[in-house]
Amino acid sequence: MEIKLAENIRAFRKDRSLTQEQLSEVLGVTAGAVYKWEAGLSVPELELIVRMANFFDTSVDVLLGYRMVDNRLDATVKRLREYRRLKDRAGLTEAETALKKYPNSFAVVRECASTYGAFGFESGDRALLRRALELLEASLPLLGQNEDPEISEQTIYGKMAETYLGLGEIDRGIELFKKHNAGGLFTHKIGHVLAVSDRAEEASPFLSKATATLVESLCDIVIGYTNVFLSRGDSASAEAILDLSIGFFLGLREGDRPNFLDKVTAAFLAVEAGARFLAGKTDEARDTLIRAKELAEFFDASPSYDESDIRFIDRIEGASVYDDIGATAADAVEVAVKGFENEDFAALWRSVREGKEKDGE
Repeated sequence: MEIKLAENIRAFRKDRSLTQEQLSEVLGVTAGAVYKWEAGLSVPELELIVRMANFFDTSVDVLLGYRMVDNRLDATVKRLREYRRLKDRAGLTEAETALKKYPNSFAVVRECASTYGAFGFESGDRALLRRALELLEASLPLLGQNEDPEISEQTIYGKMAETYLGLGEIDRGIELFKKHNAGGLFTHKIGHVLAVSDRAEEASPFLSKATATLVESLCDIVIGYTNVFLSRGDSASAEAILDLSIGFFLGLREGDRPNFLDKVTAAFLAVEAGARFLAGKTDEARDTLIRAKELAEFFDASPSYDESDIRFIDRIEGASVYDDIGATAADAVEVAVKGFENEDFAALWRSVREGKEKDGE
């Protein structure tokens, strides 16, 4: 809580064009007393504060410079997040106050843990990190109050694991990550920590699985964004994200061997061609369709659905690669073209497909 009484007495006095001596006469005190108030060396008694407020035609709150703070639970949590965002260490004091007021609130306890953790990681302060761990532990019995679908027991243990890593307790952090790695949520973190801890062979399987997950996630993200951009009529952004992903997928080619991503990339090329066609880039669209056709033929000549044919991915026990984009890469391209429901674009594709077939006779 910030009080600005000294500044406000001075401001109100000057606004009335009064000297310190004149104000002292009004209040029946010495000029020296007014000087000390304005310098912050002393504070007037409550009765004098009330008299000054009346004299200046204002309220005591305004004269004090007091601003009421919303201390309801939701507002407190929001304020703690803002302190963290601004990297304002006053959030640590706010956190302790909040914990005294709401000791059994999951939202407050967890947010305070995040506050201590953030400042602890940033400064390397082990005491702050230990406090974050205590609060994370304390939040677990309160988890039943949680209404955020992105927070679970698993994610809390993940935060605890990260905090142990920050404390240099690597084995304990890895152990927690592994124990609570349902759905592979922490696979990439386990691989990373093991690798930087000079445990390369142990890290490799985790990094391989993480790469496979990354590829799968990227496919979903690119398809999603492409649909969003095309629905907005933003062909340029659709081209950009497709081009980025196509370059990435082609970079996962192991030598000259085809892999499943070639089938996906052929379909992505067809979609990129559609985006270019809609933007009036007919020649570029044709060239992109030719690339899609050639890549589809390359894959279909020797199709591979073995994940270990993708660079940086080893064989994963129990894994299988499947899709719903067509039995062959050629089918995947056809599906992508039909998805635009544009007869002119479909005609361009037919001319490319038939022209290539004639060239090959």
